[in-house]
Amino acid sequence: MVSFSTLIAFALVSLGMVCSPGPNMIYLISRSITQGRMAGFISLLGIMLGFIIYIIATMFGLTVLFIAVPFVYEMVKWSGAVYLLWLAWNSIKPGATSILEPRTVSIEPPRKLFLMGLMTNLLNPKIAILYVSLLPQFEDPAKGSLLIQGGVLGLTQITVSFIVNLIIVIVASRVAKLLGTRPTWLKVQRWLMATVLTCLAANLIFERRQ
Repeated sequence: MVSFSTLIAFALVSLGMVCSPGPNMIYLISRSITQGRMAGFISLLGIMLGFIIYIIATMFGLTVLFIAVPFVYEMVKWSGAVYLLWLAWNSIKPGATSILEPRTVSIEPPRKLFLMGLMTNLLNPKIAILYVSLLPQFEDPAKGSLLIQGGVLGLTQITVSFIVNLIIVIVASRVAKLLGTRPTWLKVQRWLMATVLTCLAANLIFERRQ
């Protein structure tokens, strides 16, 4: 069984990942501001289903694939690092905007909102990196079934992600309205975001496969 200290450590890593800006956060903020909290919540449910799919895939084969074919692991790792650096550049390049500046999105029905949330998450490299490269590092064969450990860790990540993203949906419009009109703060936010993403990319690049 996963130890309490390991669970806390993984929860903190999950918190750091979900708080770093990416497609999920940008989509939820834009959707919540444009179409309301209910639309943001429905989109969030789709995103949560994406997490569940990743958990199941990781528990039943992706980890084994990376052990058997190290090249695939390295390819995913470097793709994730490049993706994070791309996000960092896009946050500070000339003409860049803050994630708190509303983006115009079309009004969609609930079913499409759910599917869009699902696809946004499934096509998010950051989530793939979390499950297939970080999650296995918190598993210990000496502490019982890896399948159960993977499930516990996965549910921990889902819980952390759901709470954080739900808060984002609830406060998106208020935060955007309060801070979105302050140019100095938005500039600081963009550079801070770029710094965090660059550090995550560097950590991923120098991380050793276990």
